[in-house]
Amino acid sequence: MKVAFIGLGTMGAPMARNIMKKGHSVTVHNRRREAEEELSNMGAARAASPKEAATGAEVIITCVSDTPDVEAVILGEEGVLYGAGQGAVVVDMSTISPAATKKIAAALAKKGIGMLDAPVSGGSEGAEKGTLAIMIGGDPKDVEKAMPVLETMGKTITHVGPTPAGQLCKVINQIIISGVYLAVAEGMVLGLKGGLDMEKVVEAVSGGAAGSWVLSNRAENMIKNSYPLGFRISLHHKDLGIAMEAARDLGVTIPVAALAEQNANGLMARGCGDEDSSALARVIREHSGLRGNGDRA
Repeated sequence: MKVAFIGLGTMGAPMARNIMKKGHSVTVHNRRREAEEELSNMGAARAASPKEAATGAEVIITCVSDTPDVEAVILGEEGVLYGAGQGAVVVDMSTISPAATKKIAAALAKKGIGMLDAPVSGGSEGAEKGTLAIMIGGDPKDVEKAMPVLETMGKTITHVGPTPAGQLCKVINQIIISGVYLAVAEGMVLGLKGGLDMEKVVEAVSGGAAGSWVLSNRAENMIKNSYPLGFRISLHHKDLGIAMEAARDLGVTIPVAALAEQNANGLMARGCGDEDSSALARVIREHSGLRGNGDRA
């Protein structure tokens, strides 16, 4: 298929590579144009704008940071809306406001362009391996058309309902995972202060009911007090802001997510925004009097 991919960050670049590896024809565009070079060297075409990238594409994927970025990429003066042809499907794999998603989908529909809101979970590891969980909102016909491309990026692909069901599903994902990050951090700090062999602790706990992706993939960060980038805490904070907005709109109380949001906000103010989301453990460590070389005042 002819695919346009817009947004080549930590997640987008490996996702685009996986599409190419399966033989699809890919045109790429990124605001920071030098990020296109690696994909270009692999055979991707480069476009000077989202509009140019979308021209002639059957499936147009956007994977950018925040709601205003998606609005600019799709609805802006040089946006996808003005390049995509009737019958094309836009697949937004960013995590953005459900309300904005509905607005964007309506604008595209007026030109006969389909839209799927298809945010992902699985971190940079899942993006590299093509094993992401993809949560989709939209029309079943558009899902069917985009599926050959989606299958190159994800292992668990679930159509959860009409637009913006995918974004609401991702909100649920982020609410749950924020609580797990905090809980794993509390457990790791307790073990460290208790003088336990934490490698054995993680092995033991992972085999029981407390096992989780965060425990298996991020506990080591929390133990070492080192948080190499997987998914930026600044983006996790943004996602939790979307969750808080959705919860207010629906009249739902989410105290654990609110605590995680405030902790992330404090960490960003201290210059930790580009660290992995597991850096939420810094707060638990410091409140428990456990400091290390990696801590920031």
